[in-house]
Amino acid sequence: MTLIRVAHSPDSDDAFMFYALANNLIDTGDLRFEHVLSDIETLNREAFDGTYEVTAVSIHAYVHLDERYALLGSGASMGDGYGPVLVAREEVPHGELGSLKVAIPGELTSAALALKMWNPELDTVVLPFDAVMPAVSSGEVDAGVVIHEGQLTWEEEGFHAIVDLGVWWAEETGGLPLPLGGNVIRRDLGSETMARVAELLRRSIVYSLEHRDAALDYALDYGRGLDRTKADRFVGMYVNQLTVDYGERGRRALSEFLGRAHSAGLIPKVPRLDFL
Repeated sequence: MTLIRVAHSPDSDDAFMFYALANNLIDTGDLRFEHVLSDIETLNREAFDGTYEVTAVSIHAYVHLDERYALLGSGASMGDGYGPVLVAREEVPHGELGSLKVAIPGELTSAALALKMWNPELDTVVLPFDAVMPAVSSGEVDAGVVIHEGQLTWEEEGFHAIVDLGVWWAEETGGLPLPLGGNVIRRDLGSETMARVAELLRRSIVYSLEHRDAALDYALDYGRGLDRTKADRFVGMYVNQLTVDYGERGRRALSEFLGRAHSAGLIPKVPRLDFL
């Protein structure tokens, strides 16, 4: 029996994605899967040490991880016309952006990279993702980038949007989705095990999409206060056909995102993109 630890965020979309694996609903043969839950910036840092066999990482972080990990062809989180939102307590004229202190949910998050691509002059400070909106609300920072469920709740909590980075990216690229996160697998597992794990992870995603109500029931436990309607919407945003397989459009988006970031001097290289 080979143990495969799968590390991912404790979010409704990731829970939905791994529903079948976590509940032993698909045959995994002699592979045993154990799930480890942690926030995405912690997972990014853990991946530098190769802690887990499979882990979710930010696409931004993968720039530094491609020698140890291969990018899986399934499991992507992509903002297709939506994405992380830069919010403030009140409307901010565009000319005043340079004076703002902006909270980002992790230095290695793709949200942070997209923000720097949108406006490289912003003064940023790193906070845990769930501390961003409270910090904006209290005045600790002037603005903040919200990810996860905050993308659905910022307006009802009284914030104003400065920019939706997914909308901005789509306008910049003629409609490409914004790459945010992906699943990666450690290369030292060997090609045969890597391929088997890749197929099982893909099957888990497909199973959830085909058994949506049951998978959503499971995912609600990880929704951080979202009701079923909002959780269903959030899951639909980040678990869809692009999650089953990047496809030509998703691969093009990833290459464009990383290529533009490299050209702007924001990342040191464009990593190997395996799409295993």
